[in-house]
Amino acid sequence: MDRAYVHAYADELGRSIEHTINESNVPDKLPPHLEFARTRVQCNLDAPVHTESITYSGAYASMRVDNSVQLDFFQENFRVEVKRLTKDDMEVDLIGIDPSIANAFRRILIAELPTMAIEKVFIANNTSVIQDEVLAHRLGLIPIAVDPRLFEYISENDSPNEKNTIVFKLHARCKRGEPRLTVKTKDLIWLPNGSEYLLEGQNPDSSSSSKPKTYTSFSCSQDSLPEFANNPISTLPDITIARLGPGQEIEFEAHAVKGMGKTHAKWSPVATAWYRMLPEVVLLEDIEDKDAEALVKTCPVKVFDIEDIGNGKKKAKVARPRSCTLCRECLRVGEEWEKRVSLRRVKDHFIFTIESTGALPPEVLFTEAVKILENKCERVFSELS
Repeated sequence: MDRAYVHAYADELGRSIEHTINESNVPDKLPPHLEFARTRVQCNLDAPVHTESITYSGAYASMRVDNSVQLDFFQENFRVEVKRLTKDDMEVDLIGIDPSIANAFRRILIAELPTMAIEKVFIANNTSVIQDEVLAHRLGLIPIAVDPRLFEYISENDSPNEKNTIVFKLHARCKRGEPRLTVKTKDLIWLPNGSEYLLEGQNPDSSSSSKPKTYTSFSCSQDSLPEFANNPISTLPDITIARLGPGQEIEFEAHAVKGMGKTHAKWSPVATAWYRMLPEVVLLEDIEDKDAEALVKTCPVKVFDIEDIGNGKKKAKVARPRSCTLCRECLRVGEEWEKRVSLRRVKDHFIFTIESTGALPPEVLFTEAVKILENKCERVFSELS
């Protein structure tokens, strides 16, 4: 067949299809079943459906629906709502975002927010049942309540100084004849002047006028700095470090430096950071009397409640949909209950929970993670421009 004829036929076919679409009565919005699949996850008894995120722009082009990401639409619909805030955790709703953004935010919180953590432990004496390596590992996981933005990173070529290192010491001994001694983090003593241990080869009794060198090179005391003058560096007080039996003793010096969770988990500022899609529970028909009572009893988190509708009748209602954990017990009340109760998840509404280790408040972690995500976006724009 002639190649020119094939190209001409294809062009004519394309124009014919375009004319048919333009002239036909094509809706400018998606039909209900497609809009439901685009915005909701349907959680059936056996497995969820419509779990994919349809983000590419031409997905609904034949229906004249623009599915592309528009900045104006995002700015209008995106919201952040703080639902719970305590000194240890925070629950916030992120509305109008893609799952990839929520996951990026989670990974930043876990791996890219810097904190201070114990990196080196100089053990002078340890006669406890805990080995030196295990003791050092336990010390590294202790949260240090200090703002890491006040300190600098330390490299292999840098000397420990007052701007990049925090030094603690601990000396505990259980005397013979006394009960077992529990050593806790409140026994850690901050050394604002730096290390007290001399470097190898240094003689403390030397008559030289120069001061013997220690493992740190502090030019001034940290408690003389304005940020620490009235706010001494400390750790959470009630974490157990070790338990000493009669006659046992531990003595060490611990040096904390700045780092990030992607290097080691001890620098991660969150105990956990996780998110879930907003639950949506819908009763597809009125559920009354005994069926309503059975539905309320079967839910372990009390999503449903009983409503009095008069004339001695009762009806089930969805009282606390946010508490739904997708256990699906409500779908197991009896046969055909999937046609009476619908469990859904909203694809662009995320309930985000941040649990701090105690090093920084959760609201500070949230704002710092937003700044890091913003810097990443700016870096991408600068490289593309």
